[in-house]
Amino acid sequence: MALKVKLTKSYSGSSEDMLATIKGLGLKKFGDERLLKDTPAVRGMVFKVKHLVSLETVSQEAPAPKRRKPRKIVARDRALERLAAKAKA
Repeated sequence: MALKVKLTKSYSGSSEDMLATIKGLGLKKFGDERLLKDTPAVRGMVFKVKHLVSLETVSQEAPAPKRRKPRKIVARDRALERLAAKAKA
């Protein structure tokens, strides 16, 4: 089970707390949709901004969040790849 959360109203003029909650849900722009796991924490966040979002329960599973490397690590890896390519050439 998953929750489909959609930002249906503008969050301009909202408190910092609500802005942080919207960002925590992964919503950035008006009309954005996210498929999130149905957990008490997510339901609490949705309840806090229920006047700005619409909620729908769907039967499919939410995708696992992708882990990203820090920007410094990605830049280092690219530089090492370039050096390796130069050494081969």
